[in-house]
Amino acid sequence: MTNTSLKSIFALSLAAVISGCGSTNTATSSGLILTPVENIDATPLKISDLTTAEKNNWGHLDLVTDTIPGMSVDKAYAEIIKNKKGTKTIVAVLDSGIDLDHEDLDGVLWTNTKEKPGNGIDDDGNGYIDDIHGYNFLGESYNEQLEYVRMLRLNIGDAATLAKAKTKLDSKYNEALQGKEQYESIYQAVKNADADVKKYLKKDAYTKQDLATITATDETMQRNIAILNQMFGIKDTIPEVLEELNNGIKYYTEQLNYNLNKDFNGRESVGDDPYDFTDVDYGNGNPMNRVDDESHGTHVAGIIGAERNNGIGVNGVANNVAIMSIRAVPNGDEYDKDIARGIRYAVDNGARIINGSFGKSFSPNAQWVYDAIKYAADNNVLFVHAAGNDGADLDNPVNANFPNDQVNNGPEIADNVITVGALNPKYGSELVASYSNYGKINVDIFAPGTDIYSTYPNNDYEYSPGTSMAAPGVAGVAALVMSQYPSLTAAQVKKIILQSGLPIKTKVVLGKNTGKSASLDEISTSGKIANAYNALVMASKVAAGQIKL
Repeated sequence: MTNTSLKSIFALSLAAVISGCGSTNTATSSGLILTPVENIDATPLKISDLTTAEKNNWGHLDLVTDTIPGMSVDKAYAEIIKNKKGTKTIVAVLDSGIDLDHEDLDGVLWTNTKEKPGNGIDDDGNGYIDDIHGYNFLGESYNEQLEYVRMLRLNIGDAATLAKAKTKLDSKYNEALQGKEQYESIYQAVKNADADVKKYLKKDAYTKQDLATITATDETMQRNIAILNQMFGIKDTIPEVLEELNNGIKYYTEQLNYNLNKDFNGRESVGDDPYDFTDVDYGNGNPMNRVDDESHGTHVAGIIGAERNNGIGVNGVANNVAIMSIRAVPNGDEYDKDIARGIRYAVDNGARIINGSFGKSFSPNAQWVYDAIKYAADNNVLFVHAAGNDGADLDNPVNANFPNDQVNNGPEIADNVITVGALNPKYGSELVASYSNYGKINVDIFAPGTDIYSTYPNNDYEYSPGTSMAAPGVAGVAALVMSQYPSLTAAQVKKIILQSGLPIKTKVVLGKNTGKSASLDEISTSGKIANAYNALVMASKVAAGQIKL
C-alpha cells in the first residue's frame, strides 16, 4: 500500500527508547567508520530541536559531525564524489504515479528514446505503447481494496485463508469505524474550543502563551483551555492540529469506503482480470499521478534523485540517475500481477535498481512476484523494499509482509533484495522508529525514514514518515555506488551496503512495546544503519579487487 500504509503511522505513537550510547569512534584500515558515537550527546535530539535546514536534510547528515543519524550523503559528496559524475543509473520507482512535470524531477526522468510519444504505436516493440517515461498498470483507477478484502469478495483461497481474512476484516473494519468516530469527536471539540477562545481573545490566531492569560470563570472555558493546551503539545498551532485531525478522519473514511469495503471494486475501470497473468492488454503509457493526493510515488522519487543543487526544493541522494516511473500501487493493496509485470518491465527497459515502497499481508499469487524477483536477479537488477509500518517482527509468520525474498523464513530465493527498516532523526533514546517492522531474517538494514522532506505533486514539498521513505534512501545509495562503479553486480552492491553500514550496539525498543528491547544485530540481518560514505569507500576497494565479498 502507499497512502494507506503511510497514513496508518498517523495513529501510531512514535515513542521508542534505547539505552546506552555505545563505544568510541573507531576507523578500520579500509577507511570505514565502525562505531561513530564519539561526540554524540547522551541526551537524544528531538526533531523539533533541529534547524529547518537540518530537518529538511537530516537523512543526508553524518552521525559523527552532526550528531544526527543520517547516511553521511553530504560527507560522501564533499570528500569522495566531489566532481565525479559517474555513469547514469536508471532507477525504477514501482509505486503510485509520479508528477512528471515537477520542477525538481522533470530533469531526471528516464526517457524511452525509441518510443515516439502520443502516436498510439509500440514503436520499440517492447509490448507497451507510448511508454515514454515508464508505464501505468492501473489505468485510470486509484482507490482499491486491501488484498484480503478482495479475496473475500472473489472467494480466492482455501477455507483456512478465507477464515483468517474474514477475522482480519471484521477487526480492522471495527477499528476504522471507531477511529473515525473518535477523530470526528476530537476534531469537533477542538474546533469549538478554538472558536470560543478566538472570540474571547478577539484574535484570529493565538499562542499557548495567549491561553495562559485567560482567566476562566466558567466550566466551558476551563474545558476549552484544557483541550487546547493538550493540542499545543501535539503541534505548534491549532490550525495544524485541525489539519492533522482532518487527515485522520480522511484516512479512516477512505478505509471504510474503499480499502475495507467488501462491495467496492476499484479494478473495474481497468478492464483486465488481475488474477490472470496471461491477461496483459491493459494499462497505458502515462504513469502520471491522477489526483493530488496520489503523492507517494512523487515523494519516493525525490528522495532517490531530485535534482541536486539546482537552488530549489531538495537534493536527491543520487546525482546521476534517470527515474523510471511505473504506476502499479493504488490507494489500497497492490495486485501481484501488476508488481510482477512492473518488475519485469523495469528489468527489460534498463533499470539497474527497482525501489518498492509497498507491501501487504496477503499475497495469493506471490509466486508471480518471486519469479519476477528471480528474473531481476538473473539480469543483475537490485530490488530495494520497504519493511512495512506495523511495528512488528516479520520473522513471526503471523506478521507476513509481501513481497519478500524467502518463503517461511527459509533461504533467500535470490541475492538481489534489500529490505529496509526506518530510523528516527535522533540518536540514543529513540533511534529506531516505533512503527518500523523488524526481523533478523526479514529486515536487512535501517535507514532514515521519519519526517523525510521531499517532492510532492504540483511543485510542492512535504514531510512524510515511513519505511517507504527509508527504502528510497538506500536505493539512492545503491545508485551512487553503481554510478561510480558500474562494473559491480547487484549482489555485490547489496553486500556492500549491508557490510559497510554503521553497527549500532545499543538496545532499541521494539515497536510500541517499551518492555521489549534488542540490539540492531538481533532485529536485522546486518545490525547496521545505511551509510553512503562507507559504501563508496568499500565499493572502491571491491572494484579494485582489494576486498573480496
